[in-house]
Amino acid sequence: MLSAAQAPLYEIKANLFKALAHPARIRILELLAAAPDTTAPVSFLLAETGLEASHLSQHLATLRRHKVVTSVRSANAVTYRLAHPKIAELLAIARTFLLDTLADSNEQLRLAQELPVAHLSGPSW
Repeated sequence: MLSAAQAPLYEIKANLFKALAHPARIRILELLAAAPDTTAPVSFLLAETGLEASHLSQHLATLRRHKVVTSVRSANAVTYRLAHPKIAELLAIARTFLLDTLADSNEQLRLAQELPVAHLSGPSW
């Protein structure tokens, strides 16, 4: 059972993963992680993601609400950045984990494809 002191930390972690729970938001974060100073204007994010402005705005709002990105307005331009440098590291670790998992799956698939056909057809009574 969770103690009263532990519950908020787990809730915060869950909210972080909710913020990451959409492919478009992952793409936005990867673009920011790869950008100089992990900073990019909205115009760059629009061009690179191909999202409609309203959809990009909603995704950025979600990322801001969960404190994954921050924004700065200068005149009529808004620039976004990763809220913490470890977010880029988190994305890199997730990518490595997924590539390793896919490699394991591909190896399992290769081994399954090498099984004799008799093993795949079931018992022959």
